Amino acid sequence: MVPAHGGRAVAPVYRPILASRRRGELEALNHLDPAAAPLVAPILEVSAVDRSISDALRRLPTGLLPAVDVTALPDSTDTELARWGVPLMPVVGLAESERRLIAHGAAARAYARRALVRVRVAHDRAGPDADTTAVERIWRYTGLAPEECDLLVDAGDVCCPADVRVAEPRVRRLLDWARRHAWCSATVAAGGMPPTLSRLPTDEPVRLGRWDWQLWQRLADVGVDYGDYGVGSALPDSGDAGDRLPTVRYTAEDGWWVYRWSRRGGRGDERFADLCRTLVATSHWSSAGAAFSWGDHELLRRARRGAGAGSPANWTAWSTSHHLAHVLAALLRPDDTDGPGWRPPPGPPQRGRSLR
Repeated sequence: MVPAHGGRAVAPVYRPILASRRRGELEALNHLDPAAAPLVAPILEVSAVDRSISDALRRLPTGLLPAVDVTALPDSTDTELARWGVPLMPVVGLAESERRLIAHGAAARAYARRALVRVRVAHDRAGPDADTTAVERIWRYTGLAPEECDLLVDAGDVCCPADVRVAEPRVRRLLDWARRHAWCSATVAAGGMPPTLSRLPTDEPVRLGRWDWQLWQRLADVGVDYGDYGVGSALPDSGDAGDRLPTVRYTAEDGWWVYRWSRRGGRGDERFADLCRTLVATSHWSSAGAAFSWGDHELLRRARRGAGAGSPANWTAWSTSHHLAHVLAALLRPDDTDGPGWRPPPGPPQRGRSLR
C-alpha cells in the first residue's frame, strides 16, 4: 500500500464501502485513530460532484488513501479524478468506457499508481473468459499492470442466511477466476444491514445478524481481505425518508444491536440520553468504554448528559466510528501487524500476489 501522504507503507486489511452523501460516515473517517488509518482503505461512492467532496477528501487522516467510485455519474471532465487534486485511488468497473478508463489511468499515475477493480457479483456474471477479456481491456486502457490493481468482489446485499448460501458459491467462482491474475490484493465485501429499520420495535435493543461478516468467515479458507458497507445498507436509495427517530447501530461480534428510541416525555436530549444510558449498561457495550473509539466517547458523553442529542448525521457518525474500530479489532491479532487476508508468496520477490 502506498501511503497517501508519505511515511511507511502499510497494507490495509479493511475496505468499508461508504456513501459520500452520508456526511456521518465521512465524519467517522475523520476521527479514526492515526495508527489505524493506514489499515483502512475506504471506498467512497460518489453520487454528485461538488466542492464539498474534494474538501472532505482533503480532511481525511494522514495515511488513509480512499478509493473513489464515480460509476454512477456521467462520464465528464468533472468526474476525471486526476483533476480533483487530492490523493485517491480510482474505482474501475468492468464496463467502463474507454474514455473513463484512460482518465482512471491518469488518476492512478498521478497519486498512488494503484486502482481498485470492482466486480459486482449480482451484475458481472458473464463468465470467467468474458471477465478476463474485461480486465485485460482495463489494464490496456489504464496503462496499469495487474499487480498495480486491487480486486474487490462485491456480493452486495446479504440480509439473511439464504442470501449467504446463494452468495457464497458465486463469490467462490469469481475468486477461482481471480487466481488467473496477479492482483495486488483481493477483498470480498457485502452489506448485511437491512435497507430500512422503521419496522423494528422501538424502546428496546434489537439484534440483527451481520450476514456480511458471516459470509466472509465462510471464505476463510480462501484468504481474502474483508469489506462491508459499514452500518449502512448495500441497496441504493435505502433508508427511511424523513425518519428522525433517535437511532444507534452498535456493532458486536456477530450482529448489530439497533436502538430506536421513541419514549414520550421530556426533551429530545433526554430521550437520546436514555437511549445511551441503556446502551452503556449492556453486556455488548465495549469493555474499553469511551477509549474504544471516538463514537463510543460521544455516546458515553450523552449517557452522562454531557452534550445534546445530535442529529441523524451524528448518530450515523458515532455508529460508524464504533463499527470501524470494532472491525479492525476483530481483524487484527496482537502479534500480527499485517492483518489477515492475502500474503506475499514465500521465496524470492514475484510479480503480484496470489490467492492461497
